[in-house]
Amino acid sequence: MSDGPTVIYYYDGTYMGFLSCVFESFAAHEIPVAICPADAADQTALFGAKYIETDRERAERVRVSIPKKMGLEAQELLERAFLTCLPEKEKHMLAFLRLGYRVGRPVCGMLTDPVVHRIDKAVRFLEREAHLLLGFLRFSEYGDVLIAQIEPKNSVLPVIAPHFIARFSGEDFMIFDRTHKLALVYRDGEPALLHADAIELPPESPDEQRCRAMWRTFYETVEIEGRRNPVCRRTHMPKRYWKNMTELQHLT
Repeated sequence: MSDGPTVIYYYDGTYMGFLSCVFESFAAHEIPVAICPADAADQTALFGAKYIETDRERAERVRVSIPKKMGLEAQELLERAFLTCLPEKEKHMLAFLRLGYRVGRPVCGMLTDPVVHRIDKAVRFLEREAHLLLGFLRFSEYGDVLIAQIEPKNSVLPVIAPHFIARFSGEDFMIFDRTHKLALVYRDGEPALLHADAIELPPESPDEQRCRAMWRTFYETVEIEGRRNPVCRRTHMPKRYWKNMTELQHLT
């Protein structure tokens, strides 16, 4: 093992690509100073750069070793950690893996360890945001398709997808994550996660406009004036979600 980090790993941004980086780290007996998606390459970096090709065989060896050494809880925690907005998440996930390979199954319970605490905290934030979006997400009807747009901090689509697929199993729908340029498309009973820089929507139909107007009227009508509490509303319904919520868009 080298005395200190001297290299940055770049990879394709996929989970299997990250696991390929983990394999390389152990095989080369080195701990990279950072692990970054290739599109984030910094030409002015002071450290050497190494692009790690995604090797599915090597990545699979790492993937299957995690539950064997640390248990299924560790495997699930890492898969969700990869979806978080934790800065330098790959480096912290590698540190978690190195710790887990040393201590085994107890690793997920070591919440006082900074490495474990950082990963656990990031995953809890991901799960809280996913839970909020189950209630805050708003669909609009465009022809025969339901479409919703979100701007989460974490990449929540893989987490919330099972809920909406089960709920709208008889509909065609799409949820577009503007932040991560990712779309969940459900059509003819088949789900798919697709990358897209943007989507262009047709003008709202008169029926859709009327439906939105009625929903806003209902929302304002059921409010009890004497119990209005803007601070409480922002606490339970953070303002960053409002621009995609029909009843609150006019307040942003």
